[in-house]
Amino acid sequence: EEVIETVLKAQEERETWDFEADGMVVKVNDICNWEKLGETMHHPRWAVAYKFPAKQAVTKLLEVVWQVGRTGALTPVAILEPVEVGGVIVSRASLFNPDLIKQKDIRIGDYVLVERAGETIPYIVAPVKERRTGEEKPITVPKNCPVCGAPIVKELDEAVPRCPNINCPAQLKEHLIYWGKVLDIKGLGESTANLLLKKKLVSSIADLYYLKKKMLELLKLPGWGYKKTENLLKEIEKSKGAPFWKKITALGIRHVGEKTAQLLAERFKSIEELRNATFIELAGIPGIGPVTATSIKNFFTAEQNLEMIKRLEEAGFLFVRTEEEEKEKSLPKPLEGQRVVFTGELEHFTRKEAQRIIEILGGNPTNSVTRKTNFVVVGKNPGSKFQKAQKLGIRMIGEDEFIQMLKEFAKENKEVEEILREKGLLG
Repeated sequence: EEVIETVLKAQEERETWDFEADGMVVKVNDICNWEKLGETMHHPRWAVAYKFPAKQAVTKLLEVVWQVGRTGALTPVAILEPVEVGGVIVSRASLFNPDLIKQKDIRIGDYVLVERAGETIPYIVAPVKERRTGEEKPITVPKNCPVCGAPIVKELDEAVPRCPNINCPAQLKEHLIYWGKVLDIKGLGESTANLLLKKKLVSSIADLYYLKKKMLELLKLPGWGYKKTENLLKEIEKSKGAPFWKKITALGIRHVGEKTAQLLAERFKSIEELRNATFIELAGIPGIGPVTATSIKNFFTAEQNLEMIKRLEEAGFLFVRTEEEEKEKSLPKPLEGQRVVFTGELEHFTRKEAQRIIEILGGNPTNSVTRKTNFVVVGKNPGSKFQKAQKLGIRMIGEDEFIQMLKEFAKENKEVEEILREKGLLG
């Protein structure tokens, strides 16, 4: 009763706190008893979290604008009469997609209940229908892209409408930012992308690699000097040496993220081989299904994409495996074809590092346990994957056994050896 009373009191007082909080954790105030109480697969028995109810407010939906993302997806954004929600003034909220708008029957002119989901993202819970006057208007999907004017397309199996024009300024801006992020080009962020587009210094990704010819125009940009210009050009030049899989990722092909790009770079040694691959070849690669295969084929049938790749290669940005990747390709793959799952917290590796090691060894790190899983690596405080593996009779190993396995593989794999040495796991 005292705990409940304390939590409810804190819930009332949180408006006066100097920091944001979306809940409290109640712990047994006796460390000696923690071990006795133990833990479940999901949480310690000596602690429990209590989430405060999300803060809400009612305001009017004034209009809806449509934002265009990197892949052309149109996202509806509600423009609201500014309202305070949990100490923050909210004037915009995502409506996610047309299907959700239809499902919730949200209209322009509605009074709507706004919530800060997770105390961060503004979200429309529902319209306040009893306050309708009859003057509210339905929200309609635009027929043309609000940025470039291209006719909007919508696949039957998708909830999201799209702009098909890959040279749409809105898509290009997001693609420039994404390109810089994937290829680690320092200085190519949102402000630089906006400026390059505004001054018409780039009209496609390939133009980045011809910016040296526009040195004088770059030097005239507000706040730019010789040093900043030179640094950006050096970073762009350096990106030519990025691994083939990163270059594939940077192209921004729908459904092709880092993991899929690595699978493609493992299978094909150049963009030409990838471009000429058949649908059956692509869909047959473990980890790449028919949806991704279709997306890849569609990408390479668009003339604009082929022209971009051609200009990139003419500028020295080659879509081929690097020497390092070729060496890696020739290394033994003792886990080839094996599906490996990690659960719980590893002491010596982050989850991403451990998954990358599995990929180096030819394995396929997956996020869910199925009958096709070969083995599960179990760390501290494992989750439901542990229970599922037990139920299915899947082999499980601890981190110590995992490291011993890696030490054996490291005898014939220099990359794994280097990783273990950096971690201090080799004598």
